[in-house]
Amino acid sequence: MEIIDAWMQFPNKRFLQDPMFDSLRRWPTAWKVLAENSPDITSAQVLETLQKEGVSKVFASAWWGPAGPMITNEEVAAAVTAQPERVIGVASVDLSRPMEAVRELRRCARQYGFKALRVLPWLWGLPPDDRRYYPLYAECIELDITFCLQVGHAGPMRPSEPGRPMPYLDNVAHEFPELRIVGGHIGFPWVAEMISLMMKHPNVYVDTSAYKASRFPAELVAYMRGAGKRKVLFGTNYPMLTAADCLQGLQALNLEEDVQRCFLANNARRAFKLPG
Repeated sequence: MEIIDAWMQFPNKRFLQDPMFDSLRRWPTAWKVLAENSPDITSAQVLETLQKEGVSKVFASAWWGPAGPMITNEEVAAAVTAQPERVIGVASVDLSRPMEAVRELRRCARQYGFKALRVLPWLWGLPPDDRRYYPLYAECIELDITFCLQVGHAGPMRPSEPGRPMPYLDNVAHEFPELRIVGGHIGFPWVAEMISLMMKHPNVYVDTSAYKASRFPAELVAYMRGAGKRKVLFGTNYPMLTAADCLQGLQALNLEEDVQRCFLANNARRAFKLPG
């Protein structure tokens, strides 16, 4: 089956070794191994690994936080240019300067063909219904691209409350019903809240990045088998986990073939408005 990774990063040395991610490097993941042994890994090497694990396309995310960019839009654009059939760009911007952020988003979409914007609420300490996001939502709608964010608890040692789906993301979906929204990392421990949002709002989705299939909450699996067949996207959050890691236990979920196809690729095509 085709596999599209809805959330990954092409890591660089400053990203892999940033002290903010010390909590993620406590575990024996790809992140820890790369940070210690291969901090200068290239995008081509990453893609080779993912291709061996069956991934045909990736949504590669830039990273911008209050201290500035950690993975620049230009770095992502270079990977898109090198392998446009396999890499789809996801922009990141400076939320503290909304108009500059809008112009940067517009540039990434028009110049580089990026298909989405990602902002991490925990990184900024601002929930998604903060006023500083709103010009970006309007621009995403005008550009017909998808808005991505993290939902659920924060892995790094930052407060998790900005990632709670209710009421913050619910407010956004009400005020911008045209906006396609993909919440990353399942939403744990507020999985039921995230499912309720997806049932309520046609344009709200979730991806499973940062989770192995063997660790999917039972309520999410039940939703995937039923009303959520077209709402849940596969993702890795590479370099935190590889695709092979994330696919562990998938067959044990006993998903029907059409549900697996939706989960692994078709829902990403829908949520990001890809051809095919």
